[in-house]
Amino acid sequence: MGTFKIEGGIQLKGDVQPQGAKNEALQVLCPALLTSEKVRITNIPDIIDVNKLIVLLGNLGVKIQKNGVGDYTFQADEVNIDYLKTEAFKKEGGSLRGSIMIVGPLLARFGCGYIPKPGGDKIGRRRLDTHFEGFINLGAKFRYEREDHFYGVESKTRLKGAHMLLDEASVTGTANIVMAAVLAEGTTTVYNAACEPYLQQLCKMLNSMGAKITGVGSNLLTIEGVEKLGGCEHRILPDMIEIGSWIGLAAMTRSEITIKNVSWENLGVIPTVFRKLGITLEKKGDDIYIPAHTKGYTVKTDIDGSILTIADAPWPGFTPDLLSIVLVTATQANGDVLIHQKMFESRLFFVDKLIDMGAKIMLCDPHIAVVMGHDFKSQLKATVMSSPDIRAGISLLIAALSAKGTSTIQNIEQIDRGYERIDERLRALGANIVRV
Repeated sequence: MGTFKIEGGIQLKGDVQPQGAKNEALQVLCPALLTSEKVRITNIPDIIDVNKLIVLLGNLGVKIQKNGVGDYTFQADEVNIDYLKTEAFKKEGGSLRGSIMIVGPLLARFGCGYIPKPGGDKIGRRRLDTHFEGFINLGAKFRYEREDHFYGVESKTRLKGAHMLLDEASVTGTANIVMAAVLAEGTTTVYNAACEPYLQQLCKMLNSMGAKITGVGSNLLTIEGVEKLGGCEHRILPDMIEIGSWIGLAAMTRSEITIKNVSWENLGVIPTVFRKLGITLEKKGDDIYIPAHTKGYTVKTDIDGSILTIADAPWPGFTPDLLSIVLVTATQANGDVLIHQKMFESRLFFVDKLIDMGAKIMLCDPHIAVVMGHDFKSQLKATVMSSPDIRAGISLLIAALSAKGTSTIQNIEQIDRGYERIDERLRALGANIVRV
């Protein structure tokens, strides 16, 4: 396991270019399985989770050509469906949460899709029911091998369009159902669909391949099935979660940072939430400029004067992936913040490490934490810690960069799963961080 050693308390300065969006990449790589023609995708982030999915596609027989940095062409004209029944696939697919995204395209085009119980962050229960109930509604038969935790859906005939109301606005569930429905016979309507920018990107990509999807950006999608799809070119958006991470890092380290080419129109309420913490964000073209917060940042209370509450919600609400970053940023704010993590019951369990560093946090239950900010009157203390998941890992890294002394973060592969060359990019801003 790799380790970061970080000397904290150093003010950073400079420009940073956000990577391509991890969550979009895990979706838009999979439509290559829907066509025998070439699909070219650019701005693919070079991170562990995405690279694992690219390897998985290659093992399925997809031809992969690297054209340049973050630029790949995929052609699925000789897919090896038998690979899905091998022990190698069970091991490989089980190590990646995003592997679930191949099931919809494979079911639509080849009549079957299988997946071992996917891996990923240990942040609580992450159910797959929405995915498989959607496939069943389209006419597939579900199978589950309990001993191996192996899931499958099969259909001997072409899938048939259906009207469905999702039990939750699952982003990956919606994406998987849409990818299955584009080749189904007839019309499919998906109500309570997720409408995140990355899901919108997937729908736009599918339409450029010849799909007929309307209602993109709303929670009601209508898909007119087509008989076949063609190739396309697609560019991935900048990663909104990484952009939020850079905002929190700039504030906590009192650094002057410009985040370049952020696609403001796709950030939703993210800038608003950080402004509620008192952080100054300036829109300069398509960039975010964050001045050095030498006098700190003061939390804005609710309109009636009550404690500020920041909670996650389906888009256009605040993304749960940024609550960990908001929490650590609040530890040095002037004021108190209540963090309500509704979706995952284990995502706040990293706060004990922040408490060890001197943060004032009260964990009320697995979903709620109250943060009492230091207003920079007391600096966090360096410590040794381990990264439990991607977002907690980057939050602990932000804490270490602001702390007094040299911190050690172990299990940094968790951070590498979601953040591309994070140590190199931090050093370019002046940070003292070493990968061991």
